[in-house]
Amino acid sequence: MARHLDSKCRKCRHLGFSVCGRERCALTRRDTPPGMHPNLNRKMTDYRMRLLEKQKVRFSYWVSEAQLRCYMKRALSGKGSTGENLLQLLERRLDVVVYRLGFAPTLPAARQLVVHGHIRVNGKKVDRPAYLVRHGDLMAVKEPSSKMPLVQEGLAKSAARRDLPYLSVDREKVEGRFLSAPSREQIPLDVSESLVVEYYRRYI
Repeated sequence: MARHLDSKCRKCRHLGFSVCGRERCALTRRDTPPGMHPNLNRKMTDYRMRLLEKQKVRFSYWVSEAQLRCYMKRALSGKGSTGENLLQLLERRLDVVVYRLGFAPTLPAARQLVVHGHIRVNGKKVDRPAYLVRHGDLMAVKEPSSKMPLVQEGLAKSAARRDLPYLSVDREKVEGRFLSAPSREQIPLDVSESLVVEYYRRYI
C-alpha cells in the first residue's frame, strides 16, 4: 500500500477517532480537527457521515483505498451480513492478527515485523501483511526476534488487556493460534459498518 508519511495522530484528529494505536494519542489532548482555523460548524451531510465511517475503517487497518475496495467486493460476494464479512476479512490479515495477539504495540509495528520476516505461519516465513490467516493457523515470532524491544513492548502492553476469544495466545513461547472467524461483537472496533457498505454501493 501507499506509505503514510504524515503524522498518524493527524488522522486521528481529522476523523475524531483514534487510529494510531498509541496510548498518548494527540486526540486525547486536542479533540479539534488539525489546522490553524478548523471549521467546527461544518454541516454533517449523509455523504460525509458515510465517508467518515469508511475512512475510520480504512485507517484503523491502515489499508489503501484500492485494497479496501477489493475487500468490499469480496465481502459482497459472501453469505450473511456484508459489513460483518468485510470486518472479518480485515481481521484475518496477518499484520492485524499479529497486532491482536500482542506481538507488537501498534498495527504499523506489526506490519513492520511481518515485512521484515520475523513472523512464521505454521513454521514457514510469511512476509506479506495482506496474507489472510485461516482457521487453525499458528503464528509465531521466530526465536531470535522474540527478544526484540518492539516485541517485548507489545507483549507487555497486551498483558494488561483482555484476550480476544477468537485467538489463543502463549506469551512465553510468543506464539498464537487463529481459532475461528470473529463475530461482530468480538471485533474491537467502534464503527458502523453498515454505513461503509452504503458508501460503496454507489461505486461497486
